Amino acid sequence: MPDRVDALVPFSPDRPKTRLSDTLDPAERREFAGAMLTDVLAALRAAGFAPRLLTTEATGRDVPETVDDRPLTPAVNAALDAHGPGPGSPLAVVMADLALATPRALARLRGDGEAGTDAGDPADVAIAPGRGGGTNALLVRHPAFRVDYHGASYLDHLRVARRIGASVREVDSRRLATDVDEREDLVEVLLAGDGAARDWLVDAGFRLEAGDGRVSFDRMRD
Repeated sequence: MPDRVDALVPFSPDRPKTRLSDTLDPAERREFAGAMLTDVLAALRAAGFAPRLLTTEATGRDVPETVDDRPLTPAVNAALDAHGPGPGSPLAVVMADLALATPRALARLRGDGEAGTDAGDPADVAIAPGRGGGTNALLVRHPAFRVDYHGASYLDHLRVARRIGASVREVDSRRLATDVDEREDLVEVLLAGDGAARDWLVDAGFRLEAGDGRVSFDRMRD
């Protein structure tokens, strides 16, 4: 495994988190998405990745970026084509809304400390599935593997791997499985986050509220 592994982080600053429109206004969604991206980039760097943004428009951040306004699947596949993943040159794809991601969780995506990886025979594809059947993070070593992010992409990616004869390692991690898309996901950030995304929610007036059932949140406004 190289000392630092390239990691692609797809990000759409022009249309972020539309499913949170009942909770955050457009400017707030942009700010919150930016805070989550800050956390993901910091965690990647600390885990030994070299992140690059795959963005629909230039962000001005202090990180290399590729601007591609196509849908996610063709944009990521074009990046895989350009990178040419292989055993000595893996490429990770990590979503920008993993507000709970930590360096330790992302090190598991790399395979650091995982059983079998020290023997020099890591899996061709490592997959961290999302809770709803999506794919929140990948690490690709097989040159023929390409993504398909439509629908239950986790199952689609398993099928792609089987078709090309690629070995697969699943990364079972709550922190990588939690992508922040829905209102209830904000509770997870308030409960377990410790970075810019949680700080943004707290500064915006969000507070945990424990009732008789599940923990929820309320928002204090000036």
